[in-house]
Amino acid sequence: MTILPLLLLLLSPLSGVDTRVGTAASSSPSSSIFGTGGEVFGNVLPAVTEPHGQTFWTPQTRPTELKGRCPYYYSDSLFQGFRASHWLVGGATQDYGSFTLMPGRGRAAWLPEDRALPFSHAQETARPDYYSVSLPGIRAEMTGRSHTAIWRLTGAQWVVIQVNSDEGEGTLEVDPEAREVRGSNPVHRIYQGKGLPAGFSGHFVARFEAPITEYAVRDDCAWIRLDAGDTLIVRAGTSFTSREAARANLEAEIPRPDFDAARVLLSQIWEERLSLVRAEDADSAAVRQFYGSLWRASLLPRTVSDCGEAPRYDDFSLWDTYRALHPLLTILEPSRVGDMIRSLLDRYDRGGWLPIFPCWGSYTSAMIGDHAISMISDAFLKGIRGYDVQKAYAAMRQNAFESPGGAEFLSDSLYQDGRGRRALQSWLQYGFVPLEDEVPYAYHPREQVSRTLEYAYDDWCLSRVARRLGHRRDARILRRRSAWWRNVFDPRTHWVQGRHADGTFLSEDNLLEKVPFITEGTPAHYSWYVPHDVPGLIREMGGEDVFLARLDSMFSERRYWHGNEPCHQIAWLYDYTSQPWKTQRAVREILRTEYRDEPGGLSGNDDAGQMSAWYVFASLGLYPVCPGSGEYALGSPLFDRAEIRLEDGRTFIIEARNAAPDHLYVQKTYLNGRRLRRPFIRHA
Repeated sequence: MTILPLLLLLLSPLSGVDTRVGTAASSSPSSSIFGTGGEVFGNVLPAVTEPHGQTFWTPQTRPTELKGRCPYYYSDSLFQGFRASHWLVGGATQDYGSFTLMPGRGRAAWLPEDRALPFSHAQETARPDYYSVSLPGIRAEMTGRSHTAIWRLTGAQWVVIQVNSDEGEGTLEVDPEAREVRGSNPVHRIYQGKGLPAGFSGHFVARFEAPITEYAVRDDCAWIRLDAGDTLIVRAGTSFTSREAARANLEAEIPRPDFDAARVLLSQIWEERLSLVRAEDADSAAVRQFYGSLWRASLLPRTVSDCGEAPRYDDFSLWDTYRALHPLLTILEPSRVGDMIRSLLDRYDRGGWLPIFPCWGSYTSAMIGDHAISMISDAFLKGIRGYDVQKAYAAMRQNAFESPGGAEFLSDSLYQDGRGRRALQSWLQYGFVPLEDEVPYAYHPREQVSRTLEYAYDDWCLSRVARRLGHRRDARILRRRSAWWRNVFDPRTHWVQGRHADGTFLSEDNLLEKVPFITEGTPAHYSWYVPHDVPGLIREMGGEDVFLARLDSMFSERRYWHGNEPCHQIAWLYDYTSQPWKTQRAVREILRTEYRDEPGGLSGNDDAGQMSAWYVFASLGLYPVCPGSGEYALGSPLFDRAEIRLEDGRTFIIEARNAAPDHLYVQKTYLNGRRLRRPFIRHA
């Protein structure tokens, strides 16, 4: 393998991306062993939007904004309309602030089930820049931008617009003189504060390029008949600010009812984004799959600001995305990462605390860990700026050392609302989170062992920032705390185990069981989660021979589960031993079996792009096992050549000579002509 500073030009990366990958249930090997319920779906939308767009314009096959109800499933056969969605793509959460537009013919139909029309995937096109479908008597096409969509509806006689408020609080109005429908859908919280108002709404303005001849409004729906002839053009703008802002966003992004021009512009935007990495290989299917993954890793966090404003982002699924998605962005778009960090610090300014899993404009405490610290630390230590560094450190330090309300945190309204690190007091008192701490006021209660391991990593990240900024005492304290991961390893088995406050461990044989003290996995999965101290983990398990034997068993005994994040670093851990070739083998096997370019081609929830970001990194032959370390473990590149276009104008080329499915083992690696002795490279 040779890494050279060369320039490589390729054909369009956009042309082969099918946005329906991940919209069906997975059939991968590991999903059938460990996946349950919604975990076996990719939960991806065939969305039309810009990179990190505000609204995901998607076909709808299922109504409501209920938790876990994705707007589109490949297995469905009835089309209910086009949704202006804010679904957390790849998650199992809920949509919010959305509305749906459906064209029809003949008699009026209001409810989603009544207006639904049969469709065939053979007559459906789903790309990042364009979606089309043939319905009985109607040809419907859609393209758009971040805040705006435009439809070309051929054969439609009327349109229904529905505000998708499950609480019945959505409002809309028809203005026939302006040829507009305007509406708002109040957003409600999920996780902490579930069901309470989030304090903002999804607003929209839909404009018709034809006279409105008849209309009716019923509850949350408007039915509009139009004098459009054969083809109707509709444009719609959205905003989280107001209906006026939605109209302004429409005028800024798609000011003219020119469908083809809008599509060309969105195509150019996606070509530019996907061309940040140019892959070249004789296996065109692998190249298509790579760009599909890069597309899915380009959707979240979403823009929440309006056109013309400084960019602001929300919907940070940080428990998932700190692992690979955010490190990928530090390579491809470091300036956008700076904007994202500034968005997190804006939340700190408004709410007094750095958020842990900020979504729906709220502090949610949806998942465990404190991984805004990982994301910010990783970016800071890579030299990414564009935000107040001292404020960032103060915000991270507060999460690591303080709780809202101090010792009385459980009765504090801010803590109950989702601010502050869960179980921090136990972490500081015991050096681990004991089983006696039920971790109240968390969507995921308990999960004490997983919290212990993740807090040790987060504190390690912050210790490195503290040291860089000259906060030596903080750095020493945090570095000492980062070793507390050892406190949940049972000295009898050297696997992680639940531990009581008096120091005793559970005695159950639960290595492969889903247990309450582990997050979305088993003790066998989480025992490998010490990304900041893999040499220490090797010693804890009994030395390299034991470590390797156990690591081998994860694959030979089918213990590995790629469909959820706790396993994502495991295959790369061979690089820390004398057998790095096993990383090359294991990662190639995961790429081969856990990803396919078809609707069921993801082995679990894509989780805001994390699953796909893993594929992007792995196919390039490197992975950030420990964000914050500035180091990437090396594997076996999938492609003959790949070019990464850096934001500063430089180019990083990965060239894998004689690579092939049966030539997966790397013999030698060179960086700029100098042979590497370890299977790692630095971000620098």
